Amino acid sequence: MTLNPHDLSPFFLTTNALSTSALLRSGGPSRFCSTGSGSSSVISRGILESDVSGSLLRYRTKSSSHVFSVRSFGARANGLTDDSNAFLAAWRMACDSAGVVTFLIPKGTYLVGPVIFSGPCKNVSSLTVKMEGYLKASTNLSKYGSGAGWIEFRWMEGLTLNGGGTFDGRGAEAWPFNNCRDDYNCKLLPTNLKFVALNNTVVQHITSLNSKFFHLALVQCKRFVGSELKISAPENSPNTDGIHIDRSSNIHFSLSHIQTGDDCISIGQGNSQVTISSVNCGPGHGISVGSLGRYRNEGDVSGLVVKNCSLTGTANGIRIKTWPNSPGSSSATNMTFENITMNNVSNPIIIDQSYCPFGFCSFKAPSLVKLSDIYFKNIRGTSSSKVAVALECSKGFPCQNVNLENVHLDLSSGENHPSSTCKYVRARYIGTQIPPPCA
Repeated sequence: MTLNPHDLSPFFLTTNALSTSALLRSGGPSRFCSTGSGSSSVISRGILESDVSGSLLRYRTKSSSHVFSVRSFGARANGLTDDSNAFLAAWRMACDSAGVVTFLIPKGTYLVGPVIFSGPCKNVSSLTVKMEGYLKASTNLSKYGSGAGWIEFRWMEGLTLNGGGTFDGRGAEAWPFNNCRDDYNCKLLPTNLKFVALNNTVVQHITSLNSKFFHLALVQCKRFVGSELKISAPENSPNTDGIHIDRSSNIHFSLSHIQTGDDCISIGQGNSQVTISSVNCGPGHGISVGSLGRYRNEGDVSGLVVKNCSLTGTANGIRIKTWPNSPGSSSATNMTFENITMNNVSNPIIIDQSYCPFGFCSFKAPSLVKLSDIYFKNIRGTSSSKVAVALECSKGFPCQNVNLENVHLDLSSGENHPSSTCKYVRARYIGTQIPPPCA
């Protein structure tokens, strides 16, 4: 990343008072009938419940499975009318329901946001947001708080989000207002999908387009599984990280394609037991740990596994980055990067403990982030930069137990082999080493 609002505390502590948007389309009947004011009618698959005006509120199956469609709560789905209120009304009914619940966003184009879907949904045993529609974000930036989510899910247990739908953040109209390269305390633009304090979450088969800022952000989540995700933004879009993870544990992302203008995946502070597998990344800035060490009282990072991934044309490959002049100490340990293919990647393997995207950083004091027990295994492919392996550790806390096993990186140009650089580290080497180890 060329600038780092990645681990900015304001982003992760924001509590936007507006509301987020949900997404869905489920397997309920495609046609409903109502029997009149305030009544219910039984059909072959269940019961239709209506309000006093006769409008359908929900379809309840005989097995106490409930389907709440945003169309039944007044969503126009014409791409022009703000459907936020309909989404929120449907959500309130779904969350206040009981048993197995589906929040349905049928096919159609919806203008929404920002919207916050909050729990806890105390009597709901299973809540699925079935999103088959195409959601368009509001481009009015005055509606969003700094670091807020456009669509935000909070304080829930057992949420599933799926359905093949698309979240279009319409970021092109907002990117010119991103001044974070010049302003250390810049106002952060909204994230497409933000997940806050969720447990046992499944997100699969959705698309995120052109986010104004990060595409997906996890904050204080536990047991989160994401798969079959498609994330896309132009290569020059600022700070459009595909997935950012902060203060979370037992996280697994897999089988996804990420093309964006910043890190495909960034692992922030306070994370443990994170696995990234079978992800295709590029364009973008690669898969990064950090940046770390910018703020006081940052949590440690441990138990990261990145495996079976492919990076193509990215500005970095596997990167660990920490700030110099850290205000406090922390650690990042027990990290494995295995079976990674690099295709014309600049900086395929890089540890940078003097990371600073600004021109006014202080380098008088070294980074206080302790890096240890790091494994690079079976890294292969081509480097577009002459230095394919750069291990630049902290003078204050030299890297400990850094291991490279079977690394084979040729220059994309077909010239002689690339080179390695090392600082404040004594790495261990096993098997093939191209480029040759540092002297």
